[in-house]
Amino acid sequence: MQRNSGSPVALAKSLWQNRSLIKTLVKRDVLGRYKGSFLGIVWSFFNPVFMLLVYTFMFSVVFKSRWPGGSESKTQFAIILFAGLMVFNLFAEVLNRAPSLILANANYVKKVIFPLEILPVVALGAALFHFLISMSVWLLFYLIFLGIPPATALLLPIIVFPLLLFTLGITWILASLGVFLRDVGQVISILTMALMFLSPIFYPISALPAQYQEFMVMNPMTPVVEAVRNALIWGKTPEWLQYGVYTLIAALIAWLGFAWFQKMRKGFADVL
Repeated sequence: MQRNSGSPVALAKSLWQNRSLIKTLVKRDVLGRYKGSFLGIVWSFFNPVFMLLVYTFMFSVVFKSRWPGGSESKTQFAIILFAGLMVFNLFAEVLNRAPSLILANANYVKKVIFPLEILPVVALGAALFHFLISMSVWLLFYLIFLGIPPATALLLPIIVFPLLLFTLGITWILASLGVFLRDVGQVISILTMALMFLSPIFYPISALPAQYQEFMVMNPMTPVVEAVRNALIWGKTPEWLQYGVYTLIAALIAWLGFAWFQKMRKGFADVL
């Protein structure tokens, strides 16, 4: 295998060989985020609980919002909204960190031989941990207020998988660009906020005029958010043809992102 090869085989080999290192770094990343705080990692549970309570109050009590096709329950609206929001937060957390991943670990570039390509995987692993905590909070609230979720909720790992591939591909690209263009982080922060409101999180696609629904479908977050919400709440299975196409595109983006990263990494030491 060529050094810094961008092939899918090289990617798979790197992930397998460095699996123990990835696990260690993910654990350090998660624990380090709460290091020094009184409650420590318990904050990872309280944060989504607080978010869910705030959204329930703001949208159900203040704005009196109701989800089209749903019941009049204030709690149901918050649970529907949070189901989409926790998926978006998984993507946004990694995306916002991506431009600074190499910059924040410059010592790995300069001083030691380190598999830099795993840094986006570590960031994704930490985001997945927070996603699982949010999912636990969502499930707890659903059980208390609405009962047992539909059986299609078991499809959640399958539904989210292509989003993970897509996220990794974009992260590899942004992590490499962030080394050479320091403004990338600022741009991504703005785009992430815009993407949140342009995704069907606070509203369903059906709430938009017909001419805008076509553009909404082009949003990469739309298929995943809609599929997750359908599976968790409405008991619907994904549209498998759409899922297959999305997975293929996500896998292609992941490979292209990795190949781009491997090509660009040769210049990291010169810049840093």
